[in-house]
Amino acid sequence: MNQALRPWLDSFYQRESRRILATLIRLLGDFDLAEEAMHEAFSIALQQWEHAGVPANPRAWLVSTARFKAIDHIRRRAKFDTSFEDVADQLAEQLHHEPDYADDGIEDDRLRLIFTCCHPSLSPEAQLALTLREVCGLSTEEVASAFLSSTPTMAQRIVRAKTKIRDARIPYEVPQADHLQERLHAVLQVIYLVFNEGYSASTGDALVRQELCSEAIRLARLLVELLPEPEAIGLLALMLLNDSRRNTRSTANGDLVLLAEQDRSQWDQAQILEGCQLVLQALATRRFGAYTLQAAISAVHAEAPSAEQTDWAQIVGLYDALLEHTQSPVVALNRAVAVAMLDGPAAGLALVDELLAQGQLNEYHLAHATRADLCRRLGKLDEAQAAYKEALRLTRQGPEQRFLQSRLNELKKN
Repeated sequence: MNQALRPWLDSFYQRESRRILATLIRLLGDFDLAEEAMHEAFSIALQQWEHAGVPANPRAWLVSTARFKAIDHIRRRAKFDTSFEDVADQLAEQLHHEPDYADDGIEDDRLRLIFTCCHPSLSPEAQLALTLREVCGLSTEEVASAFLSSTPTMAQRIVRAKTKIRDARIPYEVPQADHLQERLHAVLQVIYLVFNEGYSASTGDALVRQELCSEAIRLARLLVELLPEPEAIGLLALMLLNDSRRNTRSTANGDLVLLAEQDRSQWDQAQILEGCQLVLQALATRRFGAYTLQAAISAVHAEAPSAEQTDWAQIVGLYDALLEHTQSPVVALNRAVAVAMLDGPAAGLALVDELLAQGQLNEYHLAHATRADLCRRLGKLDEAQAAYKEALRLTRQGPEQRFLQSRLNELKKN
């Protein structure tokens, strides 16, 4: 075997297999058949290219070969189930009329696959699992691990999602312009959920799951490359800016480090520069939304030399705009923190108490943690202790639990 071919082909697989798979899924209408046929095509390539050489367009060669193998598989099935005969004939006819697979078309297929995996008829959990599995190329075991689920449970979720796409005849297409924004929101939401689970894991002993952050950023880059909509650009900017602080958000022991106490000299300046440029690009369109506004807030933090020198007035103003977009109590809570930095802890506490009185954040640990910190700063130590205890009761993440417990222990000494 040509010793140089195997590593080249392995590298090519890493770079191109998701593009090829996306095209095969669109052509064959079956996730599992497409994946099986693709792997068989790569195996054939390893044997044939050693003697014949790598073709001028290896992606097109692999798509065509995989499609022939898929037709062979279906014809074998037709021996036991005649209903497959028409399917095989139809695919063969399409193959005759569509012999070429241009690179542009393959890129379009990746975009189609993203929208298919994030179709609104699928549950949010299924959208997440299918996107990580089929678009990002994570194994079922890796997807299950990412969301702290068992592999059999995640496998069933993915199978059900694929079955629903097939049975409901969900089209492999990018929505038309009149539906694009609505559907794009679902895609962006899935990407952001992946990032958030990596940026601040909901449970477990690790604060950051870097592999998930990286997958989300990679997916957002792909989306911006294929569909440079302002909010897609804004989301990419937001994730880059937040991820730039990754190495300073926890100690070597995995303990939480607050934003104000992080070593800003260790923030990733290249990511900050790219993120800030993307924010300006999205804002310039005047068609931006919540992701871009969040990115603008992160950019103000990223550009400040210290917490004390942060432009808190600008951040409060951006939160005002964001709150108009979202009407989210979590956004209102974050605005209250910014107000506390601008006008003092008493002003922030009044806003937090008002939010808690409305009842929407009573089970949100960060609302109680925020109240505890503001009470501590105001010298209301009994109230601070009670709020820390409530936040500790509600959180399931190890680093946050240790941080809250340490603050509570400090108060008990006083």
